[in-house]
Amino acid sequence: MHTIKNTIVEFERILDESPKKLLKYSEDEASKKPAPDKWSKKEIVGHLIDSAANNHQRFVRMQMENILKLPGYEQEQWVSIQHYNTVSWNELIRLWEAYNLHLLHILWNIKPAKLPNTATIGNHNEMTLEFIIEDYVGHLKHHLNQIIVNE
Repeated sequence: MHTIKNTIVEFERILDESPKKLLKYSEDEASKKPAPDKWSKKEIVGHLIDSAANNHQRFVRMQMENILKLPGYEQEQWVSIQHYNTVSWNELIRLWEAYNLHLLHILWNIKPAKLPNTATIGNHNEMTLEFIIEDYVGHLKHHLNQIIVNE
């Protein structure tokens, strides 16, 4: 049976292994867009930083009260406005890692009684805190798999 603890342990493993794998790519490799309408590795990591920022709010607020209405976010605009392709690859990786280490700390300290708390995010249906945590880690794995190939 899969539990939230398994998800958090998996998140911890990802944070332990991913930075060194990401750092194998050069600045040029990280900046290259596979197609004009596709994100570069830098932009994907930038998107993951944005995801961390948005989910940070969710992880904290959903422990403070139940039945929240939270904003969604326009991922394309967030990435575009922040010009992630012009940021140093090492800096992006350090920021991504630091932010996620803080989220890991939050997740390890969530009281189980808070996991059923719910929120409506943007135009989506109501979701539990537990679902949002699981979804965050799944989303992170999906995008890291887009960057880290043949490992």
